[in-house]
Amino acid sequence: MTDEPRSAPERDEHRTPSGLPVAPVCGPGDVRGGTAGEHPGGFPFTRGIHPSMYRGRLWTMRQYAGFGTAAETNARFRQLLDAGQSGLSVAFDLPTQMGYDSDAKVADGEVGRTGVAIDTVDDLAAVFAGIPLDRVSTSMTINATAAILLAMYVVVAEEQGVSREQIRGTVQNDVLKEYIARGTYIFPLEPSLRLITDAFRFVIDQRMPFNPISISGYHMREAGCTAVQEIAFTFANALEYLDRAVRAGLAVSAIAPRISFFFAAHNDLFEEAAKFRAARRLWARLVREHYDGDDESCRLRFHTQTGGSTLTAQQPLNNIVRVAVQALAAVLGGTQSLHTNAYDEALALPTEEPARLALRTQQILAHESGVAQTVDPLGGSYYVEHLTDTLEREARVLLDQVASLGGAARAIETGYFQQAIAQAAYQYQCALERGDVVVVGVNRYAEDPGAPIMRAPDYSALEAAQRARVRQARKRRDQARWRRALDRLGEAARAEAAPMMPAILEAVRARATVGEISDCLRAAWGTYRPPV
Repeated sequence: MTDEPRSAPERDEHRTPSGLPVAPVCGPGDVRGGTAGEHPGGFPFTRGIHPSMYRGRLWTMRQYAGFGTAAETNARFRQLLDAGQSGLSVAFDLPTQMGYDSDAKVADGEVGRTGVAIDTVDDLAAVFAGIPLDRVSTSMTINATAAILLAMYVVVAEEQGVSREQIRGTVQNDVLKEYIARGTYIFPLEPSLRLITDAFRFVIDQRMPFNPISISGYHMREAGCTAVQEIAFTFANALEYLDRAVRAGLAVSAIAPRISFFFAAHNDLFEEAAKFRAARRLWARLVREHYDGDDESCRLRFHTQTGGSTLTAQQPLNNIVRVAVQALAAVLGGTQSLHTNAYDEALALPTEEPARLALRTQQILAHESGVAQTVDPLGGSYYVEHLTDTLEREARVLLDQVASLGGAARAIETGYFQQAIAQAAYQYQCALERGDVVVVGVNRYAEDPGAPIMRAPDYSALEAAQRARVRQARKRRDQARWRRALDRLGEAARAEAAPMMPAILEAVRARATVGEISDCLRAAWGTYRPPV
């Protein structure tokens, strides 16, 4: 007679990565409200912002890419479009994000490392060479210098013969989370918020089908925050932006439908799927409560990227499985757009074959897994509904704390966000080192520590070539026109109520560089110093 199978002894307590308790089994008593009477496409949109969701249209497969040079980035974009990608997403290198030219001393060793180096509008034109901007939707992950890159994109379109009314896409333009978690800020808070509000007004006035901001929880999650904090802190920032827009005279009905969001998808399948459902419902309720928003203003539209911080250099092929689970969570949660990381991204920009496989992961989910066949397939699950309720409730608690401090801008000045995320990251690291959190191939099932891992490539030749390009660009331009444009930009920056986008556009057309435009604004506004 064989022995009866025995289950492993249960731990005293099971919790999600956010610390939410997990019962051994959930039932009707664990669901407070649920969504039994709710239909997709109807307020508060827990089950999806469209009635048919992916049955009517699949999510946009928008793979994030950016390589040291514009030519390399253009080649990768063409490969992705040929492979079936439906939207472009541009990664910029750190000097571009921080407002420095490639030949600046401070840019040494960073040119082209985290994305494409853009010094002048001609670099951005080379990124999109042969790609008609009236036929693609482009997302640009850029923040402190977002207004400059938005102006450059408009000028590239103009020079392609594409009108502003025809260019579609999103510019991230979310500087608050830079002060909180990521660090690529330049100017103090108030002038930075002025730039963002001016970009809002510009796209509305120009009737551009373009989102002037993508409010990002992703980077805070990468810095170590929990799923609850990701929801709460993202929406605290969003409320700050909307408040600024309203104070500037913009109607909520004009700007709220143009706000998009950007979230991470991590490894806990059910907490992550529930997070997206909770976020959608909470945002709808916040916009209704704070601004009496109509249904269109209350719809949460968001892009998701699988978790970069979850990728490991050890046993990198394991990342393929992690990315698939995370992508499934995003789709089950109802994302509108998705980027799947390549398995070799832990130490370098993705190479061609892993990047293609990452896209194929989305395509297999879309066409082979069945998840797109019905709307909100997890709806009604006692566990998922319980998590959805709990995540929303806990995020509300944190939002109330931020409100008590005077809103997101004030909370940044006090260091509230930074301290909360640092504490969450520290707790996670301690749990990892104790072995309470298992990362396969790192602290369990590890292989020979002497085994080779991926090595970062050498960027020195690329950096030298880009520096030569920017120096040549300065020699070719009309120096008098360039000087006049920068003088006008400085005057606009020093005048409190002057619109900024027209002056930035003029400087871009005059072939002023990202660094020169940023230096002009630094001279007028100074730079940000974080709280101690």
